[in-house]
Amino acid sequence: MIFPEKLIHGTLIKRYKRFLADVRLDDGTEVVAHCTNSGSMKSCLENGAEVYLTFVNDPRRKTKFTWEMIKINGDWVGINTGNPNKLAFEAISAGTIPELAGYTNVKREVTFGDSRFDVFAENENEQCFVEVKNVSLKEGKYALFPDSVTTRGQKHLRTLMEVKSKGIRAVMLYIIQRSDVEIFATASEIDPKYADLLKKAVNAGVEVIPMQAKVTPVKIELLKKLPFEI
Repeated sequence: MIFPEKLIHGTLIKRYKRFLADVRLDDGTEVVAHCTNSGSMKSCLENGAEVYLTFVNDPRRKTKFTWEMIKINGDWVGINTGNPNKLAFEAISAGTIPELAGYTNVKREVTFGDSRFDVFAENENEQCFVEVKNVSLKEGKYALFPDSVTTRGQKHLRTLMEVKSKGIRAVMLYIIQRSDVEIFATASEIDPKYADLLKKAVNAGVEVIPMQAKVTPVKIELLKKLPFEI
């Protein structure tokens, strides 16, 4: 995923009200940026750290900037939760994730039951629903999900199990927007119910694919699949 416009550099002053962040641009101007990440952002939130923003030329938006990434311990961490969906759609369409290659029809935002999944893919042999989650929480060498309790995420797991029970392929695709981790796992201390449901989902045949991404101010690209512990 290549950013279509040059990103704007600044430093984080503070994040507040979950969806807002004050940022000082390099010219000294202070702006308010939209933060798409509604979670705690634990381990990727540091006042005074370098950040990059996207300028949004939309008269309907109260905030004219979207916060894309932050530099933590010398590495860029992607915090825009919309980007993993774009990455996943591009990669599945192009067949660059080996486990999800070979689909001839790929769509975004497709409904099954009372849930809407991020990607639906099919070919002449099978159909597949894919739910995409952004991962930014780090603890040691582990990338963890979620960083706060997610009832929506729990619902997606239940519906993926239902998808699988109908004979349709069901996949949880975790996009890890940081390169300083080695293993994916669930944050069971933060959301034990989600961790338990993921175990049940895996036992029911739902596939787990944790993909690590390299984040830069120019582009975000998928690097490799990480091992996982559940």
